Amino acid sequence: MTVEYAALTEDAGVGDEEEQQRPPAEYSVPIPALANGKPKPARVVSLDVFRGLCVFLMMLVDYGGSVFPTIAHSPWNGLHLADFVMPFFLFIAGTALAIVYKKVEDKVDATWKAIVRALKIFLLGVFLQGGYLHGVNSLTYGVDINKIRWMGVLQRISIAYVITALCEIWLPCERCLVVALSLLYIGLLYGLYVPDWEFKVSEPALSLTASNSSYVKVKCDVTGDLGPACNAAGLIDRYILGIDHMYAKPAYQNLKECMKSSDGQIPESSPSWCHAAFDPEGILGSLTATVTCILGLHFGHVLVQLQDHNDRLFHWSLFSSSSLIMGLLLALVGVPLNKALYTISYSMVTSAAAGFTFCALYLLVDVFGYRSITSVLEWMGIHSLAIFILVTSNIAIIAIQGFYWRVPQNNLELRMRCSGEE
Repeated sequence: MTVEYAALTEDAGVGDEEEQQRPPAEYSVPIPALANGKPKPARVVSLDVFRGLCVFLMMLVDYGGSVFPTIAHSPWNGLHLADFVMPFFLFIAGTALAIVYKKVEDKVDATWKAIVRALKIFLLGVFLQGGYLHGVNSLTYGVDINKIRWMGVLQRISIAYVITALCEIWLPCERCLVVALSLLYIGLLYGLYVPDWEFKVSEPALSLTASNSSYVKVKCDVTGDLGPACNAAGLIDRYILGIDHMYAKPAYQNLKECMKSSDGQIPESSPSWCHAAFDPEGILGSLTATVTCILGLHFGHVLVQLQDHNDRLFHWSLFSSSSLIMGLLLALVGVPLNKALYTISYSMVTSAAAGFTFCALYLLVDVFGYRSITSVLEWMGIHSLAIFILVTSNIAIIAIQGFYWRVPQNNLELRMRCSGEE
C-alpha cells in the first residue's frame, strides 16, 4: 500500500495562536454574546467539510485503488480520481491562510511562526514517508540514511504553505508570484538539457546491466522532453536529492511499456527507466504546487473581503471557470495534464475543480444550512492530520490485519487486496 496524500496541519494551515485559529468575526456568523459581551465567531463549516472530503477521497483511492485501478493515480498523462486529492489539500490550505493572516500586526513574528510550522510539517513528512516506518507486508526496523526519501506529500505541502504564507505576509501582489513561479517552472521544464544518466540496480535486476557493471544507462540527450525517462523534473531531483532518496515505485511503472505484472514485478525486457526511481513530489513540481495554494489563497481573500453569499459565489465561480478554460487550452496546445510533473495545465484544471467543489459545499452547508448531512466529513476535516498519520503509518491497516478468521492469512485487508488482483 502506498499513500500519496496528506492531511495538512492541525487546522489546514492556521496559525499557532488561538486567535489565529478562529475565523475573523467579519465573515463569521455571530452567535449569542459570551460573558465578556463579545460574540464568539462561528467557523466557516464548508472549510472543514471540504478538508474532510479530501481525507475521504484520500482513503478511498489509497485502499480502493488496488481494487479499482481506474480511481488510482494515472500512470503518467491524464487525470484519475486520485490525482485530484493533493491539489484539493493545497487549495484549501491556501484558503485558510487568507483567514489566518487577514490582520498581521508583527510581520517578523508571523514569518517566524510560518517557517517553524512548515519545518515541523516537513520533518513529520520525512518521518512518515521517508522509509522509517515499515510496510504492511515487509517488517523492517528503521531506515538506511543513504536511502531515506527526503521529499513527499507533507514535505511538498510544507513548501507550498511557507511560500504562500510569506506571500500573504509580505507581498501585496499574489498574481506576480504566480506568474514568477510559473515562468520559472516553464523555463526549467523546457529549457534544461537532460543528458544520458545511469542508476544502480538491485541484485535481482543485475542482468539488465553490462556483464561487469551494476549500473543501468538511460539514454536522453534532449531538452524539453515530458516523458517519464528524460524530463527536467527528474534531472533536478537526481542532482539535488540523489536518486537513492527518491520514490522507488512511481506510478509510471504501470505504463504498458513497463509491462508490470499483477504481483508488482517489472520484467527485465522493459525499458531501463521503468526500474528507476522518480519522485512525484519532487522539487520542480513544488513550484506549481505552490501556485495551486496561492489560487486557494485568492478564494480566502474573497471569503474575508466580501460579505454577501451571492457575491462570493459569483467571484469564485468566475475564477474557477477562468482557471478551467486556461488549463484546458494549455492541454489542447500540448501541455499535458500530468500529476507527476505537476504541469501548469494540471494545476489550473485541478484548482478549478477544487473551486467548483468548494462552491457547492459552501452553498450546501453555509448558505442552505444542511450541516447534518455533512457532519461526518466535517469531523474528518477537523481531525485530518490525525487520520493521515494513522493511514500513512499503516497503523489503521495493521489494526485491521490483527483480526482474522481461523488462520492469520484470512484477514480483511488481504481479502480486499486479493480480490483486486483477480
